[in-house]
Amino acid sequence: MRIATLLATLFLAAAPVHANDCAAPAAVCERPVPGALPLIEDGRPLAVLVDDDDLPGVARAAGDLRADLAAVAGAASDATGGFLPRTAIIAGTLGHSPRIDRIVREQGIDTGDVAGRWEAYLLQVVEAPEPGIERALLVVGSDRRGTVFGLYELSRRIGVSPWTWWADVPPPRRGTLHAAPGRFVDAPAVRYRGIFINDEDPALGGWMNATYGGPNHRFYERVFELILRHKANYLWPAMWGRAFHDDDPRNAELADEMGVVIGTTHHEPMMRAHVEWSRHGEGPWDYTRNRERLQAFWREGVERMGAHESVVTLGMRGDGDEPMSEDTAIDLLQGIVADQRRIIAEVTGRPAEETPQVWALYKEVQDYFDAGMDVPDDVTLLFADDNWGNVRRLPKPGETRRGGYGMYYHFDYVGGPRNYKWINTTQIERAWEQMRLTWAHGVDRLWIVNVGDIKPMELPISFFLDQAWDPDGMTLERMAAYPAAWAAEQFGPEHAGDIGDILTRYTQYNARRKPELLTAETWSLLNFGEAERMLADWDALVERTLRIGAALPATLRDAWYQLVEYPVLASANINRLYVAVARNRLYTEQGRASANAWAEEAERLFARDAELARVYEQDIAGGKWIHMMSQPRIGYTHWQQPDRNVMPALARVDVRERGTMGVAVEGDARGWPVPTLSASLPAMDPIGATTRGLVVFNRGTAPFRYTARSDTPWLRVLPDAAEVADEQAVRVEVDWDAVPEGEHVARIDLLGSDRTEVRVSVPVRVPPRGARIAGFVESEGHVAIEAAHHARAVAGGGVEWQTIPNLGRTLSGVTAWPATLPPHAPGEHGTRLEYPVHLHEAGEVEVRVVLSPTLDYQARGGLRFGVSIGDAPPQVVTMSLDPTPGHRDFRAWERAVSDSVHVATSRHRVEAGPQTLTLWHMDPGVVFQRIEIVRDGLRPTYLGPPESVRR
Repeated sequence: MRIATLLATLFLAAAPVHANDCAAPAAVCERPVPGALPLIEDGRPLAVLVDDDDLPGVARAAGDLRADLAAVAGAASDATGGFLPRTAIIAGTLGHSPRIDRIVREQGIDTGDVAGRWEAYLLQVVEAPEPGIERALLVVGSDRRGTVFGLYELSRRIGVSPWTWWADVPPPRRGTLHAAPGRFVDAPAVRYRGIFINDEDPALGGWMNATYGGPNHRFYERVFELILRHKANYLWPAMWGRAFHDDDPRNAELADEMGVVIGTTHHEPMMRAHVEWSRHGEGPWDYTRNRERLQAFWREGVERMGAHESVVTLGMRGDGDEPMSEDTAIDLLQGIVADQRRIIAEVTGRPAEETPQVWALYKEVQDYFDAGMDVPDDVTLLFADDNWGNVRRLPKPGETRRGGYGMYYHFDYVGGPRNYKWINTTQIERAWEQMRLTWAHGVDRLWIVNVGDIKPMELPISFFLDQAWDPDGMTLERMAAYPAAWAAEQFGPEHAGDIGDILTRYTQYNARRKPELLTAETWSLLNFGEAERMLADWDALVERTLRIGAALPATLRDAWYQLVEYPVLASANINRLYVAVARNRLYTEQGRASANAWAEEAERLFARDAELARVYEQDIAGGKWIHMMSQPRIGYTHWQQPDRNVMPALARVDVRERGTMGVAVEGDARGWPVPTLSASLPAMDPIGATTRGLVVFNRGTAPFRYTARSDTPWLRVLPDAAEVADEQAVRVEVDWDAVPEGEHVARIDLLGSDRTEVRVSVPVRVPPRGARIAGFVESEGHVAIEAAHHARAVAGGGVEWQTIPNLGRTLSGVTAWPATLPPHAPGEHGTRLEYPVHLHEAGEVEVRVVLSPTLDYQARGGLRFGVSIGDAPPQVVTMSLDPTPGHRDFRAWERAVSDSVHVATSRHRVEAGPQTLTLWHMDPGVVFQRIEIVRDGLRPTYLGPPESVRR
């Protein structure tokens, strides 16, 4: 398959709004199809023609397309059509480009599905569009942004990434490119689609100051272009200590020229930045005490806005993005909004409803809305997530309002339980799932996402804006293919599948627990090999990343380091750092001589974090991205970041010279021998726990020897003797064919050459050999199951089950769709997931269902599902999380967003033998990740035990 064809195929699978296969209308490919128009031939590109009198922004986008074509071709065209005589790209806006209007009229071009639509555009190859031009590719916009988007769509189709400047992605070189014949029309489904630059110090702010001298129009010109190249149209500018209009008056002028709609954040009403009050305001930020000055302040904001296309934020929060009052001050807030709308009408000279407005239901303001706050019908209600990617509230299905609904989402946040700003931790699978819910409930007026420093959120930004353009087109299958398609757009098709998987894996691993929330206690060193398994995941990812990076051409090095290598290597390093700290502390408690070496290793990894960032900031792209990786991420102790990365506390031990034996036992933090106590391994069985482990370690510097003996012939210790300088892993095995049925306790005796003795008990359980065992088999008192590994997924009542690959901490998520059907009782429609299990004993068990932390977005009292085992009736289980401080479910929410999951529990009486565990569908929106059946407690880990053996 040729390069361009494969690119097109990947794009078709992931985001059909910006590419097609070579036979589709206006597709761009290297291989010509009958009737295709050459865009580049023999290394020469077509000219791009626009009317001088067209709307502002069109000429600029046309200039960018010319530059992109020249970069891809390796040469520029001349003003009359370049190497191909009498052919061109002709672009313009209906009603504003005399040339386009004439061609449409004289050639009978069908614009019925373009004219009058918001931001629509047409791409079409036409014959003899005007005298002197034999053929042309028309780019026809319904409005100025429609034309701009059509031009940038062509840039993306010829292979120029929207990140060409922001991530140094070089345009691919192509000697030939052709535009397929036919007619392609596209328009966005969501009216306003954009980003919010937030929490921008010290990274983006430091870079901005060093590169541009501050948040001026030269900086924002780059931001506007990035937005428009993604066919988005909306921006909340940087805000902390910055004022978009006040810092540089040219900022707003340029935004309007380029076609970017400017708004202000959820707590910056009437087009005034928060910091402007401290610069120009007088008195307290308190409407009850300072009404007249605040009104004058807001009036100036609307006057300054003038005719620039904007969306005015209404309402008021307290100074510094805090609640306005301790009470739910509905009457006060409604009065403020009425006064603000009066000001808008007076300044604009038009009814207030003719100026787009938004009221953000952020944090406590949502409580006002829930309590019955009256909102003018023409105002867009902007719902919000909980700052952690979980949507808080959505309209009722079918509920409409003239001003529509919006959603404010987060990829970055400053606040509790802890800031997360450094690296991308957003799974596009979760963003897709939550924004799909949002779209299904009629939120189509405004989608905006907090992107922090812009970098390194490149992947989720592209995904969010592509989904916003066409939410219905971003199906489950296209979402799953998106990372590979995005990788092809940045690095070409050869390694796109592997790179897409690397992007998916690193975000999944980071989403397990955000780096700022990691501690030395996160990953268990004692149980189920969790820390080792986690590091093995990262090590495999690092190896793949370095291998593929070495195979890429040098021209891609800068982009590769920014978009893939740094996120993977730095994220792996920080996890390895915390495991090294954990080992240092544990080994110190156990008295291991190697504790000091682990302190040194932790210090090395801490220094490596700084070195990886230095390469990003100083070596890559000639030092273009100075300061950009300076967000602190190591050493958090509460919600706010430390001023700088802080090395976690380490310990040192005084190491004796004489070699002295110590023994570490799986599942036990103590270093043995312990006076008057006996060590014991966790129980073994022939299905789920076939081996166990010990570590014989040295408490001194001189080597020693040990010997190990079992008291029964069917228990083996490997190796049963060795010299130990540092430590020796010891494997405990059982000859399962030789062990009698039933429960046994074997013993291992270890003797060191220093005369240290340690005795370890080994519980062993062998089920009846003739018993029929099927399903997920209990071992060590538990069963662990990935939700996607059901035996049956029974649909009913118009609902189907969908598995969202890679969503969550371990494998995937399973949810019912559509999410707009009403709730029902468990069993009412028979919609359920069934999991066969085998339990060894009758008795009582706890079922722990691991869920994505979805909020009660319809305010029904929580999200419910049913759980049953065997023939028992379902128990109703409710997931109730609330991000409101002081709410009874606030602590549950804090834990859920910190852990990235919520664990819902129920207790059940069970019989021994084969059983079926069933999850029953009740409320929409529930996403299942794992199930654990626990009999008498479970050795603690962060991710839970590995999935049980299935027979």
